[in-house]
Amino acid sequence: MKKMIVLWTVLLMTSVTASAQKKFAAYGVGFYNLENLFDLTHDEGKNDYEFLPEGSYRWNELKYNHKLRNMARVLSELGTDVLPGVGCAIIGVSEVENANCLDDLVAQPELAARGYKYTHIEGPDQRGVDCAMLYNPAFFEVEDVKLHPYVYELEEDIAKNRATRGFLTTKGKLAGEPVAVIVCHLPSRFSSSYYRELGARQAKVVVDKILEEEPHRRIFVMGDMNDDPTNKSMTEGFRCKSEIDQVGPTDMYNPWYNILVKHGKGTLMYDGAWNLFDQIIMSENLLNKNGQKDFSTLKFWKNEIFRRDYLFQTEGKYKGSPKRTTAGGVWLDGFSDHLPVVVYLAKEVK
Repeated sequence: MKKMIVLWTVLLMTSVTASAQKKFAAYGVGFYNLENLFDLTHDEGKNDYEFLPEGSYRWNELKYNHKLRNMARVLSELGTDVLPGVGCAIIGVSEVENANCLDDLVAQPELAARGYKYTHIEGPDQRGVDCAMLYNPAFFEVEDVKLHPYVYELEEDIAKNRATRGFLTTKGKLAGEPVAVIVCHLPSRFSSSYYRELGARQAKVVVDKILEEEPHRRIFVMGDMNDDPTNKSMTEGFRCKSEIDQVGPTDMYNPWYNILVKHGKGTLMYDGAWNLFDQIIMSENLLNKNGQKDFSTLKFWKNEIFRRDYLFQTEGKYKGSPKRTTAGGVWLDGFSDHLPVVVYLAKEVK
């Protein structure tokens, strides 16, 4: 499998090196909001009643198995535009109910064939949805997993006890180099922007602490941010920059800003317009700055929104938008209201 990666990227990466003699390995890092991957049983203390057989979604074994199959199809194809037959080494996911769902997901034939495993810690979200991270152990080695909580600051919020998703942080090695992956699902747009900005600042504290202790660890923060790259949670909370050469040691690089602003592309549609809530941002030490093309260590290469025809509505009021599992109370046997995203990294093989 590793030989396949090298052979493909020898052909694909002539644009990043002046020497045809060099060989490179590429790695995909993705994110996908699975939109309500719930099992059929009630989790004590969670408001998951909609996704029970008697709930409003009439969730049953047929629908659950189709959901697993559909999610596995997307996850297994993510990254294969560049790495056919290999896909992503790491995939962050959100809106998964529990470890039981993750066990069932990685047991799907497409994912089991590559040996995908996952990291996950049960979170406090009242609806029961968590973040998790899938990984291919052929390329990524887990060292440590923590869930950093989202902490409310206002007394009225603390009193309401509106527990929500934290920041799942997995440390490990990718391509033999130390990395950390922080998977987020920031508060929804039913809340004001303050709550997403608060979450971004708290996640950035996790980033800063890691870099203070381990300056050489490369960091990815990914997730459904419920904000666009242009919003304050991203530009101020995470200190994201849209251009590589603008990124300083305490900043993050956001390669999705220009995709939305200059190209009008996004990952979910609202009122006929695209938003780009699903983002993967990264620390300065993953970047080639000032026109350098040094891939002696693991570096960012390029990124894309993953698009397949089957992911879109082909008719009706929502034609052209992502095809959901259920819409308007009707089961569509679709996928998600979000599209996945992926960044590609490269490293010279010596």
